[in-house]
Amino acid sequence: MYPALAVVQSLTRLCAEAGVQPDILWIGSVGGMEEALVKRAGLKIELISAAGLRGKNPVAALKGLLALSRGYGQSKRLIQQFQPDVLFITGGYVGVPVTLAAKQMSVPIIIYLPDFEPGLAVKFLVRFADKVAVTTEETRRFFKPGLTVVTGYPVRPELCVEPVNDNKATARLKLDLLESLPTLLVFGGSRGARSINQAVASQIEGYLDVCQVVHISGMLDTEWVQARRAELPPRLQARYHVFAYLHEEMTSALLAADLVISRAGAGVMGEYPAAGLPSILVPLPIAGGHQWQNAAYLTRHGAAVSIDNANLNRDLQKTATNLIKDAEKLQAMRKAAQRLAKPDAANRLAQAILEVKSNGN
Repeated sequence: MYPALAVVQSLTRLCAEAGVQPDILWIGSVGGMEEALVKRAGLKIELISAAGLRGKNPVAALKGLLALSRGYGQSKRLIQQFQPDVLFITGGYVGVPVTLAAKQMSVPIIIYLPDFEPGLAVKFLVRFADKVAVTTEETRRFFKPGLTVVTGYPVRPELCVEPVNDNKATARLKLDLLESLPTLLVFGGSRGARSINQAVASQIEGYLDVCQVVHISGMLDTEWVQARRAELPPRLQARYHVFAYLHEEMTSALLAADLVISRAGAGVMGEYPAAGLPSILVPLPIAGGHQWQNAAYLTRHGAAVSIDNANLNRDLQKTATNLIKDAEKLQAMRKAAQRLAKPDAANRLAQAILEVKSNGN
């Protein structure tokens, strides 16, 4: 979602420079979390039925197919009403009915793949695409020659800022953090990552002996994580900052941190490099393998360390505290992350959208 919003900003600016006002319609899924965020960005949004099929039992798979069928009909009506010049898809099952409807109605299609490796939805949809934008040069090998353009991962523009040290101090001030202490960020997504939350909270004293912790627990776990914080003595409570979720403040959390512990969703491919943020990545075991590939990419380039979800209680605290105390290692990982950053990715992707539109007319 955030990459698409970053692209919308760049697309709007490019169109304004050309004296054009873009008309943008966001199509999301019923029950998804994007509705509030998209409306906050001032964009029109329509919701359709959609569902994934991976790992479903026969009854659930049938329900998923029916949802996709309904979504296809809804998408056709929306496209007929909106008459788009181009369709921009960022993957996921909600893109399936929209892409099929757009293809039938001869709308040019560009897909953006944020992850290192395509998932099932993108593998299926790529046959209908006029262009596929990818995050890394290495990802080209998954697609036929000539189809891809390497744009990088679009990030919020406020992440691409210099000088780093000044912004780190400002970000810590915004979150009421001590400038003198190293900062560990723990993040598992909007719903949280329970195994990470449990591993960190159960051994939190060991972390707080060497650093301050910003723990974004997710909506489902915030109550018991806050209760765990309340058990600590006041000195350690002052170092332990627990949030259910952060919206605009998430940029400050990324800039304030010296190290992050998280899953390895697509965001790690762009936001951590943009912020020059070393990471300990714990791929979600049931994510179809793409999180493992994302983690492997950052680890291979020296910007991250990967830990298996099954080994969190054994390895996570030791790995994190050793890194926090090793300034030289952290600096090497920070520089490795920065080398992967593509701060102009949103602009590149917006230009690719305009090119697909022009070629389709």
